[in-house]
Amino acid sequence: MKKLTVFTPTYNRAYCLGQCYESLVNQTSDEFMWLIIDDGSSDNTKDLVEHWITENKIEIRYHYQDNLGMHGGHNAAYSLIETELNVCIDSDDFMPVDAVEKIVDFWDENGSDKYAGIVGLDADKDGKIIGTTIPEKIKETTVIDLYQKHKVVGDKKLVYRTEVVKKYPPYPIFEGEKFVPLGYLYQMIDQDYTILPLNEILCIVEYMPDGSSLNMLKQYRRHPKGFAFSRLTEIKYAKSLKERFKKTIHYVSSSFLSKNWRFIKESPKKMLTIVSIPFGLLLYLYIRINTNKTS
Repeated sequence: MKKLTVFTPTYNRAYCLGQCYESLVNQTSDEFMWLIIDDGSSDNTKDLVEHWITENKIEIRYHYQDNLGMHGGHNAAYSLIETELNVCIDSDDFMPVDAVEKIVDFWDENGSDKYAGIVGLDADKDGKIIGTTIPEKIKETTVIDLYQKHKVVGDKKLVYRTEVVKKYPPYPIFEGEKFVPLGYLYQMIDQDYTILPLNEILCIVEYMPDGSSLNMLKQYRRHPKGFAFSRLTEIKYAKSLKERFKKTIHYVSSSFLSKNWRFIKESPKKMLTIVSIPFGLLLYLYIRINTNKTS
């Protein structure tokens, strides 16, 4: 069996999926398989993938499901993966040609059941690291400590042990919504395991610095139940009062957006939630006003 599964949730991305495919075909190591989770695409994704399978250049597994959103794609992937390690490469991203080799060699040399996996770097198409590198002094960490304690900035690429991710409940599916923040699972894993830093570029991403805040406001409004669910975990495991207060404000706002009036009772920090209500209300109004302008 291969060592690594590269999985790609995709939805109507046939026009760009070939970039990811070519990067995998050109890998210097064949210790991987590619799992494609087709999340209800209506374009020619299936025909394209079937053509690649017949080419037989790399091992490919294709899974089609009704459209459930990114987190639903991750649920499907984690239920299907059988290799020791797994990594998600989005449909519009791709891997440097030596990424699989670096992952496998690093894990063979340093990995053990003690660790949940590896955290590596993302870069843009010009090779510029997204955010900052990981300080060399860090020998092991959690995802939350990486950002809150060690002040690392920017998206990073997570490679997890499959045995670990299968221990935790799948992301919930909320009717009428298509998004739950993926960080929920990472925070749960953080409570039980650390990860090993690898200061190597494992993924090339399309990095769009403009317009992200507006897009995030739209996400907050469209998927309030998913965000509220994730905030509950963030409130519970926040490392500082400042961080917990910030997450609680967002939780209150998402609760207003989803019309969940039981949010105080459901909160793990009830007094802090009550204190956060005025601020959460202001954020709720800000989201409503700004997304109305662009709808």
